[in-house]
Amino acid sequence: MSGPTSIVSGGTGLVGRFIVEALLEAGHKVCVMGRKPPADGFFSKSVDFLPGTLEPPLVRTAAFEGADFFIHAAFAHEPGKYRGGEGNDPERFRRLNLEGSAALFDAARTAGVKRAVFLSTRAVYGPRADGVMLDEADACRPDTLYGEVKLAAENGLAGLSNESFAGISLRVTGVYGPAGPGQAHKWAGLFEDFLEGRPVAPRVATEVHGRDVAAAVMLVLDAPMQAVSAQTFNVSDIALDRHDLLALVARESGLNLPLPEYADAGKVNAMRTERLQALGWKPGGYELLERTLPALLS
Repeated sequence: MSGPTSIVSGGTGLVGRFIVEALLEAGHKVCVMGRKPPADGFFSKSVDFLPGTLEPPLVRTAAFEGADFFIHAAFAHEPGKYRGGEGNDPERFRRLNLEGSAALFDAARTAGVKRAVFLSTRAVYGPRADGVMLDEADACRPDTLYGEVKLAAENGLAGLSNESFAGISLRVTGVYGPAGPGQAHKWAGLFEDFLEGRPVAPRVATEVHGRDVAAAVMLVLDAPMQAVSAQTFNVSDIALDRHDLLALVARESGLNLPLPEYADAGKVNAMRTERLQALGWKPGGYELLERTLPALLS
């Protein structure tokens, strides 16, 4: 008997690629939805390709027929930017990422898809006092268009949920990990600056490995319906200072280079993940970061 069929939008992105690989490993038939098909060999196994768009009038219910799950990881933005990713065209940004997402969710439900998982962001919470933890039950007060659009899409998906369709949102923090063939990982520029002796500004931020994001997706696809339908889950692992990250880079490279000063970790607003951990989620922590580093430097 064949496994379930999953459609992944944005499957060739940093986060999407990890999700596709986890689905393939679990025996899913995977269809990557996007503007152009992935290059040969981009994934470890063959996937189907489905031309897709975020333009609301062009979304078709027929695209989802026969699918069990839809994971929406696509997002239209200025290169390298999420906050501020609207550039000079906020109307297009909102149309594609909010109205387009809503159209995709509605089409998926109409076609009989059982569960839709939306890759959201910690930006939905908005600013908090230094050191305050972010909980899914907190009131959200986004202060960017990026956060506003993601929150509105979350709410729209939750509102579509019923006894046969579960809409689930994952609020994801900064995602790291090896990039796909021909792509650069998120710290490539930072590592280059450091190794070339250029100054690096202090910074501390929350991070999670793409593998652990994919594990979260798999958990909410498999969990009992009542445990996940119309729910949001924080997905975050470690608070990582550039000083510590680049100390690992220096050690791995066998170099003695000056490190940036430590940033103020007391200002970080980390996300609580007890809700996701209750489903069995166990992120890799600093051990996974250390094991990943050689691949990031190769």
